[in-house]
Amino acid sequence: MTLRVTNTLSGEKEVFEPQDPDAVTLYYCGLTTSDPPHLGHARGWVHVDVMHRWLSWLGYDVHHVENFTDVNEKIVARVGEDGDSEADVARSYIQDVIRDMRSLNLKRAEVYPRVSEHVPEIIDLVETLIDRGYAYEANGSVYFDVTEFDEYGELSNQTVEELDAQGDPEERGEKRHPQDFALWKADGVDPVDIEEHRHPEAAPAEEACETAQTWDSPWGEGRPGWHIECSAMSMTHLDETLDIHVGGQDLVFPHHENEVAQSEAATGETFANHWLHVGLLETKAEKMSSSLGNFATVEEAIAEHGLGVVRTFLLSTAYHSRATYSEETLAEAEERFDRLQRGYERAVEAADSVDAATKVADDDLREAVEDTHRAVPEAMNDDFNTREALAALLELTNAVNRHVDERDAYDYRGLRRAIEAYEEFAVDVLGLPLGGDGGDGGDVRLAEELVELVLDVRESEREAGNYERADELRDELDTLGVDVEDSDDGPTYRLP
Repeated sequence: MTLRVTNTLSGEKEVFEPQDPDAVTLYYCGLTTSDPPHLGHARGWVHVDVMHRWLSWLGYDVHHVENFTDVNEKIVARVGEDGDSEADVARSYIQDVIRDMRSLNLKRAEVYPRVSEHVPEIIDLVETLIDRGYAYEANGSVYFDVTEFDEYGELSNQTVEELDAQGDPEERGEKRHPQDFALWKADGVDPVDIEEHRHPEAAPAEEACETAQTWDSPWGEGRPGWHIECSAMSMTHLDETLDIHVGGQDLVFPHHENEVAQSEAATGETFANHWLHVGLLETKAEKMSSSLGNFATVEEAIAEHGLGVVRTFLLSTAYHSRATYSEETLAEAEERFDRLQRGYERAVEAADSVDAATKVADDDLREAVEDTHRAVPEAMNDDFNTREALAALLELTNAVNRHVDERDAYDYRGLRRAIEAYEEFAVDVLGLPLGGDGGDGGDVRLAEELVELVLDVRESEREAGNYERADELRDELDTLGVDVEDSDDGPTYRLP
């Protein structure tokens, strides 16, 4: 079986060929930490998670990296509402992202680099681009000259002449070409740049901008441009050439186009061999977006529907297709997950009953198991087709239900193989919580409630001056893997 993936660069489905036959480098453009994570973000996370899981199933050692963008004007716009500085706001939302990633049952990436940690690498990369003649300094800012990179526009299938101007209007007077993009921005953040993103509860724009992070550079104090960040972080933690680069379809241009240009101009090597783009999640024919306010948060969705239903919903459409969030599509996902959950449970109950027999054989059930072992890999090797993989598992469920409904004595071997197929493909590959908490997210919420109760007791002990007892409670949580951090706004925690 050969994995084939749809490469945005070629527009075709291609055989996947990693550079190392035993390992895969996988980079995913992560979240700008300026708003609560919503299901649109979760769609990308869950599909990349399943890519990671399937590549591991195929036997590859997967080196998966996903970044946090913690330096951005949208983050500054939330100062005063969710923190007292750009760094505080980013930290708060990164904590939310980590919590939601854990609640979605995602496999952990190898690292989650942050922009603020990689400014030295960003500056080195910008200097290389200047030295090689692809970038130039103007008034303390540095811009990439798109006319110097002959392949510019190939990823998004455009020519330089067809492109609109990039960046703020104020930048255009100091750029050689309107399409040039910023690698380094002089000074801090202009209040005008955050006004459209600022919430009524946030601090005044000028006050918020005073908290924006800046760094010294060869061109003066400033901040990284958006596009250069992913190039620096991916090449720091993976390699100059990536096997797979994944991101949302809305990032093809300008973000990914600019990543290609600056990375390949700096190294002379292909930046990514396979570009995979996740389709948008829409609600009422609009992209689900923080800026539009038409989103459902990950936390709300799992609390209302449960992990199993949410993951089934997100995987019911192939990653590269657009998906629709509605009552109807959620109801369909709930019905599918309930069927899978009940089919698995019935197989377990029957196999563990006194009616499971050694010499009973159901050829139809055993054939259905074999079909599952053929159909799921075929679907997953066809561009990670999770929709068809789910359909194959539902066919297995039909066979299990027929077997249990129609027989007085059960085929133990057939049921055992069916259980193993569920666990291998539904649980291990698709990440569905069969046999666990799939209905209402209760296990996660119960753990959170218990931790919060312990923290309330700890705060009471501290207020009473019983600091030794308060420290003991924190130590006990730490022993259980609960990471507690104290702040001016009270303690925060991260579940293991």
